[in-house]
Amino acid sequence: MRRYIFDCPVDVLTKNETIAIVREAMQYAKPLTHVSLNVAKLVNMRFDPILAGDVKNGDLIGIDGMGIVLAARVLGFDVKERVAGIDLFEGLLAVCAKDGFRPFFLGATPEVVAKAANVVRARFPTIEFAGFRDGYYRQNEEHFVVEEVRKSRAHCLFLGMPSPRKERFLAAHRHNLEVPFIMGVGGSFDVLAGHVKRAPRWTQDFGLEWLYRIYQEPQRMWWRYFRTNTIFAGMIIWALGKRFGYRAHDGAAQPKA
Repeated sequence: MRRYIFDCPVDVLTKNETIAIVREAMQYAKPLTHVSLNVAKLVNMRFDPILAGDVKNGDLIGIDGMGIVLAARVLGFDVKERVAGIDLFEGLLAVCAKDGFRPFFLGATPEVVAKAANVVRARFPTIEFAGFRDGYYRQNEEHFVVEEVRKSRAHCLFLGMPSPRKERFLAAHRHNLEVPFIMGVGGSFDVLAGHVKRAPRWTQDFGLEWLYRIYQEPQRMWWRYFRTNTIFAGMIIWALGKRFGYRAHDGAAQPKA
């Protein structure tokens, strides 16, 4: 069920509902792209129209962050669960192993993507990869990468790239890759490979994974999360005021007549 959060479309689906849709797309070779939406991406879309366009063009836009769940509930939408990108990714790998779909991993360093593939093979011995390769190629080599993926005849492509690079890659090449299902998985290859530790379950449940990321990489992450979380908090306050019958007028909140 598609809804809109601050002018951004989202699909209010459970993990199992999402997996069922993706499985059908792979089974019948119906093109489908998935975008995971979190607070940072939602905020950055307001300042980056290219990123906003890339996200909005996704066929499935999943609710990744707990902040998005909060925003949806503030706006009155019934969201049963958060569908974290990495949880969906691992669920789809299980489907690939069970049903014979062949994934392709693209992104991260050569060491990380190879190790991630080996971890998946150990976890799912029946899985067959269409291929994998790192994301550290020059821009003028990108067409060769697209051709490598196309020739692999993969059923699904998982992009281990940061935003907005993965959204740009998907927007530019989705029709040339000839892969039924494409999903951006961010740093999930690093998590699978054991190079990055995922936040403890309690921080995930309370939507505090961003605090754990700051703890892991304080110099790189603190300003990013401070900026996006502060802007997002203002958006939530505005939405609450609008929902409960107030509107902005001359810089102050005034009740509607």
